Amino acid sequence: MTTTDKSGAVTLESGSPRRRVPRGAPLPLLVPALVALAFLLLPLLALLIRAPWRSLPGQLTSPEVWQALQLSLITATAATAVSLVLGVPLAWLLARTEFPGRGFVRALVTLPLVLPPVVGGVALLLALGRNGVVGQWLDSWFGITLPFTTAGVVVAEAFVAMPFLVISVEGTLRAADPRYEEAATTLGASRFTAFRRVTLP
Repeated sequence: MTTTDKSGAVTLESGSPRRRVPRGAPLPLLVPALVALAFLLLPLLALLIRAPWRSLPGQLTSPEVWQALQLSLITATAATAVSLVLGVPLAWLLARTEFPGRGFVRALVTLPLVLPPVVGGVALLLALGRNGVVGQWLDSWFGITLPFTTAGVVVAEAFVAMPFLVISVEGTLRAADPRYEEAATTLGASRFTAFRRVTLP
Protein backbone atom coordinates (compact mmCIF):
# COMPACT_ATOMS: atom_id res chain seq x y z
CA MET A 1 0.00 0.00 0.00
CA THR A 2 1.30 3.47 -0.82
CA THR A 3 0.60 6.89 0.65
CA THR A 4 1.64 10.35 -0.47
CA ASP A 5 2.55 13.13 1.93
CA LYS A 6 2.14 16.87 1.44
CA SER A 7 5.46 17.20 -0.36
CA GLY A 8 4.45 14.63 -2.97
CA ALA A 9 6.84 11.92 -1.80
CA VAL A 10 5.56 8.35 -1.91
CA THR A 11 5.87 6.03 1.08
CA LEU A 12 5.40 2.27 1.01
CA GLU A 13 3.57 0.46 3.80
CA SER A 14 3.98 -3.30 3.91
CA GLY A 15 3.77 -4.22 7.60
CA SER A 16 7.36 -3.08 8.14
CA PRO A 17 8.42 0.49 8.91
CA ARG A 18 7.48 2.93 6.22
CA ARG A 19 10.04 3.44 3.46
CA ARG A 20 10.31 6.75 1.70
CA VAL A 21 10.75 6.53 -2.07
CA PRO A 22 12.78 9.47 -3.39
CA ARG A 23 11.08 11.48 -6.13
CA GLY A 24 14.06 13.54 -7.29
CA ALA A 25 16.01 12.58 -10.41
CA PRO A 26 19.60 11.39 -9.94
CA LEU A 27 22.23 13.76 -11.28
CA PRO A 28 23.69 11.29 -13.86
CA LEU A 29 20.23 11.10 -15.47
CA LEU A 30 19.19 14.70 -14.93
CA VAL A 31 22.15 16.28 -16.76
CA PRO A 32 21.81 14.32 -20.04
CA ALA A 33 18.03 14.76 -19.89
CA LEU A 34 18.44 18.54 -19.70
CA VAL A 35 20.98 18.45 -22.53
CA ALA A 36 18.54 16.45 -24.64
CA LEU A 37 15.78 18.95 -23.87
CA ALA A 38 18.03 21.84 -24.87
CA PHE A 39 19.01 19.98 -28.04
CA LEU A 40 15.35 19.64 -29.02
CA LEU A 41 14.30 23.16 -28.05
CA LEU A 42 17.26 25.13 -29.44
CA PRO A 43 16.24 24.86 -33.13
CA LEU A 44 12.68 25.89 -32.24
CA LEU A 45 13.94 28.91 -30.29
CA ALA A 46 16.24 29.86 -33.17
CA LEU A 47 13.27 29.66 -35.53
CA LEU A 48 11.24 31.98 -33.30
CA ILE A 49 14.13 34.42 -32.89
CA ARG A 50 15.10 34.61 -36.56
CA ALA A 51 11.58 34.56 -38.03
CA PRO A 52 10.76 37.74 -40.04
CA TRP A 53 7.89 38.78 -37.79
CA ARG A 54 7.47 42.26 -39.34
CA SER A 55 7.03 41.02 -42.90
CA LEU A 56 5.22 37.83 -41.89
CA PRO A 57 1.63 39.13 -42.27
CA GLY A 58 2.32 40.28 -45.82
CA GLN A 59 3.99 37.01 -46.72
CA LEU A 60 1.16 34.93 -45.31
CA THR A 61 -1.43 36.78 -47.37
CA SER A 62 0.39 36.26 -50.67
CA PRO A 63 -1.28 33.92 -53.20
CA GLU A 64 1.75 31.65 -53.36
CA VAL A 65 1.70 31.02 -49.62
CA TRP A 66 -2.05 30.34 -49.62
CA GLN A 67 -1.61 27.89 -52.47
CA ALA A 68 1.18 26.11 -50.59
CA LEU A 69 -0.89 25.97 -47.39
CA GLN A 70 -3.89 24.62 -49.28
CA LEU A 71 -1.76 21.97 -50.98
CA SER A 72 -0.20 20.98 -47.65
CA LEU A 73 -3.60 20.68 -45.99
CA ILE A 74 -5.02 18.56 -48.81
CA THR A 75 -2.05 16.23 -49.06
CA ALA A 76 -1.68 15.83 -45.30
CA THR A 77 -5.37 14.99 -44.90
CA ALA A 78 -5.26 12.50 -47.75
CA ALA A 79 -2.07 10.90 -46.42
CA THR A 80 -3.67 10.58 -42.98
CA ALA A 81 -6.70 8.87 -44.51
CA VAL A 82 -4.49 6.46 -46.46
CA SER A 83 -2.45 5.70 -43.35
CA LEU A 84 -5.60 5.01 -41.34
CA VAL A 85 -7.23 2.80 -43.96
CA LEU A 86 -4.10 0.73 -44.56
CA GLY A 87 -2.16 1.11 -41.32
CA VAL A 88 -4.82 0.20 -38.74
CA PRO A 89 -5.49 -3.26 -40.26
CA LEU A 90 -1.73 -3.87 -40.46
CA ALA A 91 -1.33 -2.89 -36.80
CA TRP A 92 -4.18 -5.20 -35.83
CA LEU A 93 -2.58 -8.03 -37.80
CA LEU A 94 0.74 -7.55 -35.98
CA ALA A 95 -0.92 -7.26 -32.56
CA ARG A 96 -3.63 -9.89 -32.68
CA THR A 97 -2.45 -12.69 -34.98
CA GLU A 98 0.42 -15.14 -34.99
CA PHE A 99 2.09 -15.92 -38.30
CA PRO A 100 5.57 -16.91 -39.42
CA GLY A 101 7.89 -13.96 -39.88
CA ARG A 102 5.86 -11.50 -37.83
CA GLY A 103 9.00 -10.02 -36.31
CA PHE A 104 10.49 -9.57 -39.78
CA VAL A 105 7.32 -7.85 -40.98
CA ARG A 106 7.44 -5.51 -37.97
CA ALA A 107 11.05 -4.69 -38.80
CA LEU A 108 10.07 -3.89 -42.38
CA VAL A 109 7.29 -1.62 -41.11
CA THR A 110 9.73 0.36 -38.99
CA LEU A 111 12.35 0.59 -41.75
CA PRO A 112 11.05 3.89 -43.20
CA LEU A 113 11.54 5.46 -39.76
CA VAL A 114 15.32 5.07 -39.98
CA LEU A 115 15.76 5.84 -43.67
CA PRO A 116 17.14 9.30 -44.47
CA PRO A 117 14.61 11.41 -46.39
CA VAL A 118 16.76 11.38 -49.53
CA VAL A 119 17.02 7.59 -49.46
CA GLY A 120 13.28 7.28 -48.94
CA GLY A 121 12.60 9.60 -51.87
CA VAL A 122 14.95 7.67 -54.15
CA ALA A 123 13.34 4.39 -53.07
CA LEU A 124 9.88 5.74 -53.90
CA LEU A 125 11.11 7.03 -57.24
CA LEU A 126 12.66 3.66 -58.12
CA ALA A 127 9.43 1.91 -57.16
CA LEU A 128 6.75 4.29 -58.42
CA GLY A 129 8.54 6.51 -60.92
CA ARG A 130 7.73 6.42 -64.61
CA ASN A 131 10.45 3.79 -65.13
CA GLY A 132 10.11 2.27 -61.67
CA VAL A 133 9.41 -1.31 -60.72
CA VAL A 134 5.68 -0.67 -60.33
CA GLY A 135 5.45 2.80 -61.84
CA GLN A 136 6.14 1.62 -65.38
CA TRP A 137 3.09 -0.62 -65.22
CA LEU A 138 0.97 2.17 -63.74
CA ASP A 139 2.05 4.41 -66.59
CA SER A 140 1.57 1.89 -69.41
CA TRP A 141 -1.66 0.29 -68.17
CA PHE A 142 -3.51 3.15 -66.48
CA GLY A 143 -1.66 6.28 -67.58
CA ILE A 144 -0.88 7.14 -63.94
CA THR A 145 2.32 9.09 -63.30
CA LEU A 146 3.09 9.88 -59.66
CA PRO A 147 6.34 11.91 -59.60
CA PHE A 148 5.84 15.68 -59.26
CA THR A 149 2.09 15.32 -58.74
CA THR A 150 -0.22 15.84 -55.78
CA ALA A 151 -0.86 12.09 -55.61
CA GLY A 152 2.88 11.53 -55.46
CA VAL A 153 3.12 13.88 -52.48
CA VAL A 154 0.33 11.95 -50.74
CA VAL A 155 2.14 8.66 -51.35
CA ALA A 156 5.41 10.07 -50.01
CA GLU A 157 3.74 11.47 -46.88
CA ALA A 158 1.90 8.20 -46.24
CA PHE A 159 5.17 6.29 -46.66
CA VAL A 160 6.73 8.38 -43.91
CA ALA A 161 3.71 8.64 -41.60
CA MET A 162 2.26 5.12 -41.73
CA PRO A 163 5.03 3.44 -39.67
CA PHE A 164 4.36 5.86 -36.79
CA LEU A 165 0.66 5.02 -36.89
CA VAL A 166 1.23 1.26 -37.14
CA ILE A 167 3.65 1.17 -34.21
CA SER A 168 1.41 3.36 -32.05
CA VAL A 169 -1.79 1.44 -32.80
CA GLU A 170 -0.05 -1.91 -32.37
CA GLY A 171 1.21 -0.87 -28.94
CA THR A 172 -2.27 0.29 -27.98
CA LEU A 173 -3.84 -2.97 -29.13
CA ARG A 174 -1.28 -5.01 -27.22
CA ALA A 175 -2.02 -3.03 -24.07
CA ALA A 176 -5.80 -3.37 -24.53
CA ASP A 177 -7.63 -6.29 -22.99
CA PRO A 178 -8.39 -8.85 -25.75
CA ARG A 179 -11.16 -10.45 -23.68
CA TYR A 180 -13.73 -8.02 -25.08
CA GLU A 181 -13.00 -9.25 -28.60
CA GLU A 182 -13.02 -12.85 -27.41
CA ALA A 183 -16.40 -12.29 -25.74
CA ALA A 184 -17.78 -10.88 -28.97
CA THR A 185 -16.57 -13.89 -30.94
CA THR A 186 -18.09 -16.30 -28.42
CA LEU A 187 -21.41 -14.51 -28.93
CA GLY A 188 -21.28 -15.26 -32.64
CA ALA A 189 -19.48 -12.24 -34.08
CA SER A 190 -16.84 -12.80 -36.72
CA ARG A 191 -13.33 -11.48 -36.16
CA PHE A 192 -13.97 -8.63 -38.58
CA THR A 193 -17.20 -7.73 -36.81
CA ALA A 194 -15.40 -7.79 -33.46
CA PHE A 195 -12.72 -5.54 -34.93
CA ARG A 196 -15.29 -3.13 -36.37
CA ARG A 197 -17.73 -3.07 -33.45
CA VAL A 198 -15.41 -3.61 -30.46
CA THR A 199 -11.76 -2.87 -31.24
CA LEU A 200 -12.18 0.32 -33.26
CA PRO A 201 -14.59 2.02 -30.84
